[in-house]
Amino acid sequence: MTDAQETAAASSLRTTGGAPPDDGGSASPVSGAPTPLAVPEPTPLLEPREGIPPVIADAASLAEAVAAFAAGTGPVAVDAERASGYRYGQRAYLVQLRREGAGSALIDPVACPDLSGLGEALSGVEWVLHAATQDLPCLREIGLVPTRLFDTELAGRLAGFPRVGLGAMVEGVLGFVLEKGHSAVDWSTRPLPEPWLRYAALDVELLVDLRDALEKELDRQGKLEWAHQEFDAIASAPPPEPRKDPWRRTSGMHKVRRRRQLGVVRELWQTRDRIAQRRDVSPGKVLSDAAIVEAALALPANVHALAALNGYGHRMGRRQLEQWQAAVDRAKALGESQLPQPGQPVAGPPPPRAWADKDPAAAARLSAARAAVSALAERLNMPQENLIAPDSVRRVCWEPPAPVDEESIGGILAGLGARPWQVEQVTPVLVKALTA
Repeated sequence: MTDAQETAAASSLRTTGGAPPDDGGSASPVSGAPTPLAVPEPTPLLEPREGIPPVIADAASLAEAVAAFAAGTGPVAVDAERASGYRYGQRAYLVQLRREGAGSALIDPVACPDLSGLGEALSGVEWVLHAATQDLPCLREIGLVPTRLFDTELAGRLAGFPRVGLGAMVEGVLGFVLEKGHSAVDWSTRPLPEPWLRYAALDVELLVDLRDALEKELDRQGKLEWAHQEFDAIASAPPPEPRKDPWRRTSGMHKVRRRRQLGVVRELWQTRDRIAQRRDVSPGKVLSDAAIVEAALALPANVHALAALNGYGHRMGRRQLEQWQAAVDRAKALGESQLPQPGQPVAGPPPPRAWADKDPAAAARLSAARAAVSALAERLNMPQENLIAPDSVRRVCWEPPAPVDEESIGGILAGLGARPWQVEQVTPVLVKALTA
């Protein structure tokens, strides 16, 4: 038994650092955590158990790791480090794994870009990740695709923890403090400094221990099957579709109202994206969102006028100014039919703020449904968005079926992607709210 397992066993489920609120210790699906225990101060976790493993950066070392992890037992802890804010895209720059019998491994996916052999060796094994949906896209790019998983962040949400970051969960459940000072560093740096590697190894050090403790707590609350359904949905979900018109997510877009100005935002955003991709840097390091919006609002007539705007100051060279002004000029030269329309076509119901004017009856249905779902989420001790997708509630309320009954509402929710446990819990309260 590891130190972490002994600590977890001794305290059942710790409450230091944000455990679910107590409700008396009931074992029903509406229960929270047991009565808080008197526990010692959390222990700083300073070094991995076997020390910092060497970074795997060649085919021979990778083959050894694949064999070791294939021969290991139990779940495998998996994490990935990206260089968000430094590099273009969301690729992985370090992959960390840990499994009983194999120890920990740090793999450089730049030097070893194809990890499909490792993925095949771990096929059928349960992967333990924290906030799985954040790491799965970059893991998928290098051939690591789980068939089964356990998401410790999502488990914490379902169990009612108010703080579900990895550090808070490890401290609250296992009683150890993780050093989190390197979470936002440039992981594309080579060679990676030793303190960063220590931090990375510690991120998977206790992940399986945390999984085991959370599984027990979910089982105690009657929510373990719910969690399994959620994890299966994540593991089986296809890669997300590329976002349509990503330039519309530019920060500060609410200030831009005229179609010509929208055209400038689009042209500057697309120019910036091409440059960032070519240079492999974060788009924000090429040109800020604020500078894009500034130019769109001002519609500068020339480079001199552009240079006077915020974000295009004296540090920007003449050549850079000219490329941005050329983008502005291209947008200004577009015909009316080529300019983007304000807003995006919305599939489904309109924004809720418009319901009162468009359909007062639908607005009343939504208000009643939201209140009912909120009350149910509170009884089940979990966030509303984990109980049921807010968009699903809106769609049911905008165009309810006829008749409104458990079969019709449950069918709509299932068709919108709700898991069986969500349909079972939410359908009765929605029917009651919509027929009141």
